[in-house]
Amino acid sequence: MSQPQTATATYTSIPVTIPAADVISRSIQNLLGAISRHRPWPEFGSSLSRPDSYSSALTRLRFNSRHFRTNYILLIGVCGFLSLIGSPGWVLATAAVVGLWLVIYFFREDPLVVLGHHFSDWAVFVGLVLVSLAVVWLSSGLGNVVLGLGIGLLVCGLHGLVRDTEGLFLNENEAASAGLIGPTPV
Repeated sequence: MSQPQTATATYTSIPVTIPAADVISRSIQNLLGAISRHRPWPEFGSSLSRPDSYSSALTRLRFNSRHFRTNYILLIGVCGFLSLIGSPGWVLATAAVVGLWLVIYFFREDPLVVLGHHFSDWAVFVGLVLVSLAVVWLSSGLGNVVLGLGIGLLVCGLHGLVRDTEGLFLNENEAASAGLIGPTPV
């Protein structure tokens, strides 16, 4: 008896080169999509009250940090930027480093290829950390940035404690990811 022949498939990767302008435009599109998920600012500033107990304060802080995550990130970024207004060179250097992180690491969809060489995510991360450390080392604005980010974190923490969570609703995707609802039976 003869054995049946089985075919095995061989897969190869097809190298794809994407122009830098496309990568940057897609990264900016992804950034704008992430920013567009912020909660309305009137909702952010309404219904402030003192928490009744320590446990309710922690519950408020946890819930508000999830609900207003994008607003908090924007607020901390604005506080960090405002702390740099006194030194325009540091503002430009920080903006360049933040831009590199956003375009090359956070919102990149394709592997990074420079002059025909592929770079892993780990290599990109280490390179960006080294560039960030070099900019911080060569500039004298670190104290200002830490102060601005600290003020932003303090403001967000206080808001998270005093913002009443009643009246805040999750959309279906947030409720499903939090495990509050499951798939509907068919």
